Amino acid sequence: MQEISSSIAFEIRSGETIPMKVARSTRLVVQGGAVWVTRSDDTEDYWLQPGHTLRLRCGERLWLSAEGGVQAKVTFSVPTRCDQRALNWFARIGERLAARMRGGWRTV
Repeated sequence: MQEISSSIAFEIRSGETIPMKVARSTRLVVQGGAVWVTRSDDTEDYWLQPGHTLRLRCGERLWLSAEGGVQAKVTFSVPTRCDQRALNWFARIGERLAARMRGGWRTV
């Protein structure tokens, strides 16, 4: 069983079923062909067309399959943590300030 703990993309061949475990909350995005998703602790199955998304919870298990003779591509996007987003924002601000400082001050 493959474990999803980071952002990743891969293809599913028609007729293939892939078991997975979600290690971190993530979002599944379908591209290419339709994907049938079965989730643990859920009585519903999901038939996702290209462009559809599904939010996944940490710890749940999935079974993904592609049908209809078309290969599907799925992407798992793990959101960055809020502290990581804040650090990235501060780094961008620091880079902008440094670029302004290198450019020198203009006087009129």
